Amino acid sequence: MHENEQPAAIEELEQKIGYAFHNKELVKTALTHSSYSNEIKHKEKVTCNERLEFLGDSVLSLIVSDFIYKNYNHFNEGILTRVRANVVCENSLFELASEIELGKYLYLGHGELISEGRKRKSIIADAFEALLAAIYLDGGIEEARKFLLPRIKNPIEKAATGLNEDYKSLLQKIVQQTPEEILEYELVSEEGPPHDRYFTFNVKLNSNVLGTGRGRSKREAEQLAAREALILFGEIDENA
Repeated sequence: MHENEQPAAIEELEQKIGYAFHNKELVKTALTHSSYSNEIKHKEKVTCNERLEFLGDSVLSLIVSDFIYKNYNHFNEGILTRVRANVVCENSLFELASEIELGKYLYLGHGELISEGRKRKSIIADAFEALLAAIYLDGGIEEARKFLLPRIKNPIEKAATGLNEDYKSLLQKIVQQTPEEILEYELVSEEGPPHDRYFTFNVKLNSNVLGTGRGRSKREAEQLAAREALILFGEIDENA
């Protein structure tokens, strides 16, 4: 991509992310890798995205922390920390950035261009954080939240469910010790619009309710119901 094509690319990126920058220099800086700013060919000083990346890391952590704190109130501090770590890591950010093809909008130096820097995980993940910071500085925390949350809700749910994926299997092993026992999961309710749905499940043993779970997916709700049953059986601690 030739550098004089960049203004059009920025407009294309704005359409893709659903946010138009008031200060175009902010987004340009967010897209500028140090390999480009360090090149001596520029007539004027060019700022790279490293400072924005630094700020974006904190904005990302705040938005994710706030969301999981409010939506996963059954998680203790340790599990909340592990969920956050899973979704703010380089691999996760690279996937989010790839969904908007962020690499194609980056200003890269000649060396990075010929070594396929547009596809390099670290460069793209860092640019995603810088872009988030640019949105935050340009439009405030709510605009940053509006950009990030729809993209990161699914990774959060997968991380939260994955950390608890053994609850159902553990409960099943306990019940299987008595072959005549019948364990089943029952959908109690579905709430909310399609993009913000909550499910509530009961787990029942021989028609007796052992636990109830509410989550953003059926799988998560079943896992949390199984967790309640395990607490009832004394198999796990309530704070685990």
